[in-house]
Amino acid sequence: MKYTAGFIGFGNMGGALASAVTKKVGADKVCAYDVNADMLYEKTKKTGILAVSLAELCQNSKFVFLAVKPNTITDILEQIKDLISEKTVIVSMAAGIPLSKITPYTKNVIRIMPNTPVSVGKGVVLYCFEEISLQTENKFKEIMSDCGLVDRLDEKFIDSAMALSGCGPAFVYMFIDALADGAVKCGLSRDKALEYAKHTVLGSAAYSIASDNHPEKLKDEVCSPGGTTIEGVISLEKGAFRHTVSKAVISAYEKTSRL
Repeated sequence: MKYTAGFIGFGNMGGALASAVTKKVGADKVCAYDVNADMLYEKTKKTGILAVSLAELCQNSKFVFLAVKPNTITDILEQIKDLISEKTVIVSMAAGIPLSKITPYTKNVIRIMPNTPVSVGKGVVLYCFEEISLQTENKFKEIMSDCGLVDRLDEKFIDSAMALSGCGPAFVYMFIDALADGAVKCGLSRDKALEYAKHTVLGSAAYSIASDNHPEKLKDEVCSPGGTTIEGVISLEKGAFRHTVSKAVISAYEKTSRL
């Protein structure tokens, strides 16, 4: 086919994933369609991704990504069902929409849950499917390989995992901002505080990934007896830090379950 990937919907998530795929296959192999034509034009002209009609995208893309709101997924599938072929693979990223809602339209379906850091190659893409071939799965993983972690998961765990990896970046950004606020309160300039907070989170995550130790053990390594870090840890515990973060993930999962 003319295009390796076509994206129906080019908002924040669709655009982030398209950016990652483009790095792997090239901009000339990626196209996009969005009902907001002005927004689509502005975004695609910066990336080299081709803005096309819905029919052009569906008829000429191997992987058709549905980057649309969950409540519009049925309408979109109705629009494209006669435009796709048996070789087309539908890739749905609609939160809360199971494979069973899409397979009546085509059996070639992959359900994914990506997060926005895929645009810089540090994201998470969780995926599941029912009947696609090994060849198709391998091709999918290949075009996703510049996204970050790409991991297959049983569909029954997708929503709970998405509440962590999909919603988690927002929680982390709030944490970064809160760290910076604390340093600003202590007299550090805002720009320096944000720079240090970002790199502290980045380095801590990288170290945790590289280490065989549980995060609790890594935390203990930083806390000297009677020192400054343990003082801050106690303050976080007084504010129910762990409970609050866990509850944020649980709340996101419960919302997904109601979609």
